[in-house]
Amino acid sequence: MNATLSPNNSPKVKRKVSVRRARAGSHLPPLTQEAHDAALYSIRNYLRGRTSYDTFPVSFRLIVLDSKLEVRKALQCLLNNGVVSAPLWNSEKSCFAGMFTVSDIIHLIQFYYKTANSFDTVAADVEFFRLESLRDIEKELGVEEPPMLREHPNASLYDAAKLLIQTHARRVPLLDNDTETGHEVIVSVLTQYRLLKFIAINCSKEISQLHLPLRKLGIGTYVRRPPGEPPVEGQDPYYPIATASMETSVHDVVHMFSERGISAVPILDEDGIVVNLYETVDVITLVRLGVYQSLDLTVSEALNQRSPDFPGVVICTATDSLGTLMQLIKKRRVHRLVVVEGDEEEKKGGKKGRLLGIITLSDVLRYIIGETNIGDSSERLKPPEEEKPQPPPQTIEEDS
Repeated sequence: MNATLSPNNSPKVKRKVSVRRARAGSHLPPLTQEAHDAALYSIRNYLRGRTSYDTFPVSFRLIVLDSKLEVRKALQCLLNNGVVSAPLWNSEKSCFAGMFTVSDIIHLIQFYYKTANSFDTVAADVEFFRLESLRDIEKELGVEEPPMLREHPNASLYDAAKLLIQTHARRVPLLDNDTETGHEVIVSVLTQYRLLKFIAINCSKEISQLHLPLRKLGIGTYVRRPPGEPPVEGQDPYYPIATASMETSVHDVVHMFSERGISAVPILDEDGIVVNLYETVDVITLVRLGVYQSLDLTVSEALNQRSPDFPGVVICTATDSLGTLMQLIKKRRVHRLVVVEGDEEEKKGGKKGRLLGIITLSDVLRYIIGETNIGDSSERLKPPEEEKPQPPPQTIEEDS
C-alpha cells in the first residue's frame, strides 16, 4: 500500500538533542612577532643542517664553456639550452675560470658602443670577442669585477647563502676535487632562486608564520618620496630606482644596466604607473638576432621583438607578506617583484599601480639569512621552545 506523506499526517520522529563539540585548538602558533622570529630561526637552523647537494634536482644538466670560446658561440650555446649563465673552464690549466653571465654581454656592448664608430664594428667585435678577455672589459668600464666565488657541495646551505649575500652574487659555483688527478671538478651551480625555492618547499610550516608586511621588514628598495607628496622640481621622483618610459632608447637602458649593476628597469607611463619591465635578457634577444642597430630603437619598439613566452611582470604591494612571496616562489619562477601603490597608499593621496619599489631575490635571501659576516655563526634569533628532527628534504625541479 502506498501512502503519501504530508505535513499534516507525517509521523513525528523524536530527534536527539544535538550537542556541539568544542573545536579542537589550532596547532599553529599565533601570528605574532615572536612566531615570525621563531620561524626565521627554524629556517636558518634547518639550512645549517643541509648541504648544497640537497638542493640538486633528481636529474639536471650542466653547461660548461671553454674560456677560449668566442662570445658569439657561447651566447648561442646558452640560448640553445635555455640558461642565462654558465661556468668557464680553463682547458690549459684544467681549472675553474669564473662565470659567464648576461652581465658580461651588457658590459661588452656598453664598452664597444663607447669606442666603436659604427654598428657594424660593434657587431663584429662583440661576436668574435673571446670569453677569457671579459675581465679586461670590466676594468676599462670601471665596473666592479665579479668575485671568483666557489663553494664545496658538502658545505652547509647556510654558509653558501651567506657567501651569496656578502658578495652580492646571484649564483655560486659548486666545486669538488678529483681524487685521482687532484684537478677541480665543476659539480653544479647554486642560484638564489634554487635556494629560496628549496626553503619554500621544505619549510612550509615556517613560511606560513612569515606574515609581516614586506616593507615593514625592510625587504626591497623603495622610492624616497612618500605617496601623495608632489615631486620636487629637478629631482627624480622615483629615486633611487632606475626607471624608463616607452620612449627611452634601449641603449640608455643598457647604460643603466652596466653602470648600476642591475638586471631590470621598470617601464612607467606619464603618471608613474608600471606598464612593463625591460630586462637584460631582452637585450640578449636583440644580440642573438644580430640586430645591434635595434639598441637605438625605443623600448616600445624593442618590446615588439620580445619572445611571446615572456611570463609578464610580477607585482605586489608593500603590505603583502613575506610568506605570500615565498609561496609564489614555490609555484613559479620569480626573479624580482615590482612593488606598486595599493589601497593603503591611495588613502594617503597615492595612485594605484604607481611605482613604489622593487624587490629582488637578493633582498629576500638577505632578510631570511640575516646580515652576518662570512663564517660568523654567533647570529641567532631566539629559538622556539622545541625543535623537532627534520624530515628528508624534498627535491626540486631543474632550474637555469
